[in-house]
Amino acid sequence: MINGIFNLPRNIWLIGLISLCNDSASEMLYPVIPLYLSSVLMAGPRALGVIEGIAEATASLLKLFSGVIMDRTRSAKPWIILGYSLAGFGRPLIAFAGSWGWLLLIRFADRVGKGLRTSPRDALLASCAAPGQRGLAFGLHRAMDNAGAVIGPLLAFALLSWKVPLEHIFLLAVVPALICLFLSLKIQEAAPARPVAKHVTFDWRLGDMPPVFKKYLVVVAIFTLGNSSNMFLLLRAREVGMPSEYVPLLWAAVSAVAMIFSVPLAALSDKIGRITVLLCGYTAYGIFYFGVSAIDNSTNMLFLLFGFYGLFMGATEGVEKALVVDLVAEDRRGTAFGWFNLTAGLFLLPASIVFGFLYQGISPACAFVFSGSCAIAAALLLAFFVGNRRASCTCPPR
Repeated sequence: MINGIFNLPRNIWLIGLISLCNDSASEMLYPVIPLYLSSVLMAGPRALGVIEGIAEATASLLKLFSGVIMDRTRSAKPWIILGYSLAGFGRPLIAFAGSWGWLLLIRFADRVGKGLRTSPRDALLASCAAPGQRGLAFGLHRAMDNAGAVIGPLLAFALLSWKVPLEHIFLLAVVPALICLFLSLKIQEAAPARPVAKHVTFDWRLGDMPPVFKKYLVVVAIFTLGNSSNMFLLLRAREVGMPSEYVPLLWAAVSAVAMIFSVPLAALSDKIGRITVLLCGYTAYGIFYFGVSAIDNSTNMLFLLFGFYGLFMGATEGVEKALVVDLVAEDRRGTAFGWFNLTAGLFLLPASIVFGFLYQGISPACAFVFSGSCAIAAALLLAFFVGNRRASCTCPPR
């Protein structure tokens, strides 16, 4: 596996480094936003649910658009540059937000950037990796992404411990944005294998996709309905007694577990099948959420439970995308990633809003039990509805 990692193409490493830098900034701010929302903007869980749900759902619409355009033009680099730049240079503006409405607008811009870059980036990753290395390639990307998610919260922990004002922390995010722009310009794309049509048609159809891929999208939808914004986890950690400066440290621990296990678990999916690994990941998610529903004033138990969440991330983030590549034809990968991301993102809107209302309107335990139940339901559907445990049916180009 080690030799395979270092033999991966240059573009895969470049994209991984870009994700590392971008997530260092994003995750430095991510644990701080709930604190900023509650202590400075005076808003609660419902506002948080609306902000995250709308931002993520809007991004998903653009993921479909950019994925389709990627298939038509065979060019990912412009979308990668634009997407990372829009998100990176937008985040520092949170320092000037005077209400949660302005925070919603800035988070919206951040997610627009994600929507424009994600599907083309994933399609480029798939095209650079050999069929037997797809899990490894996506696993390496997620590991580097999660490495950034370790660095970012540690920076936030240090800055909060040094009593740096929240506004100044947001402004510091401009530095990694500049690094991401520089690295994005270094990406090299091969010439398309077939001529690009002069008159591009916007072909977003799902009807001609393989039936097994459509079933997989149903599973993704059910799981995502219970996969609300991670900010609720950080909010809950603070409520059960975790000191504010330790909340980013807790999230860094999650990302560290995900970083460590992303590559071996994704590489394992190349051998034993994507669905087997995904079943383990969905089960870990359910255990985590059921555990958090019962926790009360035990910060030590929080660290143990959040380790399960890191295992879930390591077992699913790269493997889910590698499974998309396995199930569709090569010339439809961008569109397939668009539908995958659209499905996940659209269901994040009701997921975050429902979770926020259950959390504030009934009880936090009720909200966490709901999410855990969705994960178990998705695991059962994945096993019996999609069915092919090895899921290595790579479709030939049409």
